[in-house]
Amino acid sequence: MTAPLILGTNSIKSTGYDVANSLRFNDGSSDFLNKTPSGAGNRQTFTVSMWFKRANVGTSQYLFNAKDGSAAQDAFFFSTSNTFYIALESVSSGLETNRLFRDNSSWYHFVIAVDTTQGTDTNRVKLYVNGVQETSFNSPSYPSQNANCNLNTAIPHNIGRRVGTSGDFIDGYLAEMVFIDGSALAPTDFGEFDSDSPKIWKPKDPSGLTFGTNGFYLDFEDSSALGNDAAGSNNYSVNNLVAADQSTDTCTNNFCTANLLDNFYAQSTFNNGLLQVISTTSNAAYNKATFGVSKGKWYYEVKIIDSSSNGTIGVGWIASSPTSTTDQMKNKTNQSTYRDNGTIFGNGSEIVTGSSLANNDIVGVYFDADNNFVYYAKNGSFQNSGNPTSGASGTGGIDPGAVATATPEGFYFPAFGDHSGGQNVGIEFNFGSPSYSESGGNSDADGHGNFNQSVPTGYFSLCSKNLAEYG
Repeated sequence: MTAPLILGTNSIKSTGYDVANSLRFNDGSSDFLNKTPSGAGNRQTFTVSMWFKRANVGTSQYLFNAKDGSAAQDAFFFSTSNTFYIALESVSSGLETNRLFRDNSSWYHFVIAVDTTQGTDTNRVKLYVNGVQETSFNSPSYPSQNANCNLNTAIPHNIGRRVGTSGDFIDGYLAEMVFIDGSALAPTDFGEFDSDSPKIWKPKDPSGLTFGTNGFYLDFEDSSALGNDAAGSNNYSVNNLVAADQSTDTCTNNFCTANLLDNFYAQSTFNNGLLQVISTTSNAAYNKATFGVSKGKWYYEVKIIDSSSNGTIGVGWIASSPTSTTDQMKNKTNQSTYRDNGTIFGNGSEIVTGSSLANNDIVGVYFDADNNFVYYAKNGSFQNSGNPTSGASGTGGIDPGAVATATPEGFYFPAFGDHSGGQNVGIEFNFGSPSYSESGGNSDADGHGNFNQSVPTGYFSLCSKNLAEYG
C-alpha cells in the first residue's frame, strides 16, 4: 500500500470541513503576531484552541502568552525537553505534561480550557490533545477558586514569541487559532473523531461559536492580512511574516516535509517549516522526508539555494539508510540521485549525464513507483529525453530498484544528500506548499500543490489527501 512514514492526525481523504491555510513560523526569522486588547475580558473563564505541526524541536517555543513589565506571565509553550506547559503564573498555576511532543510529521490539536470558578481545583484548568483530556502532569498546581488571570487583560499578547524576553519563537505550522472569551469549552466544540476512522481527530468549523469581547479566530486565509480576525475585529499585528508564509499544509491536508528523525549523523540544519535543508562542512550526510510511497506516481520540486556545482548536492528518492559517516546517497542501492554536476545515479552506479545545476534552478523529480522509474527535469526540461508520462524508461527514466525489496515495508522516500562533507550546500523542498514565493501556480489533477512546472497527467503531490486516495 501507499502510506506516509507516520500517519498524521488527518490522514484521510475527506474531513467534511476543510482548513484552507496555516501560517508557517520560522524561528530564525523571529516571526510572531501581537496585540494589546483595549480592555479586560473575562479573567476567570476562557478557552484557547489551536492546531500545530512542529518543525524544529528541543527548544523553548511560546505559542501564546501575555505579560506586562514585571507582572507575572500567562503562557502556553513547548519546553526544551519537548513537554507542553501551561504556565498561569498570575494565579500560581502550572501544568507540565509528562508526555513529549516530538513528532514533526503530524498535526497536534491543543485545547486549553480555564474556569477558575469551579469548586474542584483539577477542573479549573484542562488540557486536551487531539480530543482526549491530558491527565498526566509533572507536579501540577491549580489556581485558587475565582482567581483572576493576567491573560485576557489590556497587556501585550503574543502568538509565536515570549513577550518578556522577546525570544522563544515557535517553529512550525499554526492553524485554526481560536480564543474564546467567557466560556470554558470542550474539544468537541472545535473537533470530532472521524466516523470511518475513529482514531482520527479532525477539525470542525468554529465560526458559529460565541467568541466574547476579546475573542478571535485566526484562519490565515488572507495573505495580505495574516493576523485578520475572521470572527470580528480583534486583529493581530504581523511581524516578519510575509505572504509566502501562508501555507496549504494544514490539519485537513498534511504535506510532506523533511524529517528530523532522518537527519543522519545530525549533519544538516532545517528552516522554513522543515522545507529548507542546509548541510554542514563535516561528514557526508543525507536526509529523507516524512512520506514514503510504494506505488502510484508522485511529483515534487527542489530549488537549489546553495550549490558548489561540483557534484556535492544530490536529490531524488531513496529507501535505505546510511551505515557510516562517509556513506553517500549516490552509492546506495535502491536509490536514484540527480547531482548538481549533472550526473544521475541509480543503485550506486552512474547512469547518464544531464545538465549541471546552479543556484535558483528548479529540479522536477518524478517517481513512477508502479513501473519503478524516476525522471528529472531542470527548469522544465526533461533530462536525457526522459518522458515521465510514457510508462516506460525511455532514455531518461532511472530504475531505482525493485520497490518490493527496497525495505521490509517497500517504501521509497524523497531525499537530499551532501556528498562531500566539505562545504555548506542547500536546497528548498517544494512538496506542493513551498516556503519560498512561487508564481508557477501549477497543481496536480486534484488541485493540490503550487509548483513551478506543470504536473504530468497521473502524477500527484505528496499530501495526505492524495496518499489516502491513491493508496
